Amino acid sequence: MAVTLEICVDDAAGIAAAAMGGADRIELCSALELGGLTPSPALIERAVATGIPVHAMIRPRAGNFVYDTDELALMAEDIRHALALGAAGVVVGALRPDDTLDSRALTRFRMVARDAALVLHRAIDLVPDPIAAVEEACALGFDKILSSGQEATALAGALTLARMVDAAHGRLSVIAGSGLAPDNVARIARVSGVREVHGSASEPGRPDPRSVAMGFSAGPRRRTSAALIRRLRAAIEESA
Repeated sequence: MAVTLEICVDDAAGIAAAAMGGADRIELCSALELGGLTPSPALIERAVATGIPVHAMIRPRAGNFVYDTDELALMAEDIRHALALGAAGVVVGALRPDDTLDSRALTRFRMVARDAALVLHRAIDLVPDPIAAVEEACALGFDKILSSGQEATALAGALTLARMVDAAHGRLSVIAGSGLAPDNVARIARVSGVREVHGSASEPGRPDPRSVAMGFSAGPRRRTSAALIRRLRAAIEESA
């Protein structure tokens, strides 16, 4: 069975690289250096125009995933706008103060998204019990979960990912993400049993000392590499 390769990007150049490199799906964000925030309407339109399925991140700010009433309302509107612009799905997450899934907020997102794909992002890597959270996500109607198995990388969390795949029992798809590279992607998929993987396929950009000095940037932005995407694709196909 083929493994789906999802590439997360946050700018026009990244969209172009994902298309040239052969990504199966784009996770579209802004500010990947902050873990990914909601992308602009124009960026969504640019990504949709490639013809590649696009899942738009819905995250109104950096920081934790405990949202107040106004933030949840904004996220619901962002879901509507992203889907109206042609996104095939949205990527969301919300937690209670005790780090359990905020089922009320997630139920609202499922209703707003209607029949579009709904992905639970790596907020699940903060919950006390990821296996119980998989069961809850299934009950809430999620189609996919993005996770590193509660470790810094998907390779380190591969055994937990395998338990999550078993718990899902085909009711939703677990996507392995974080630390994906050509030399480990096949092993991650084999050990965890996932059929979808997620990475930025990025390389360090050139530093801009003036931007750093003026406080506009913390350092060089990473850039999506079409060549690296092709290497990931080759590694996946060789292991099939």
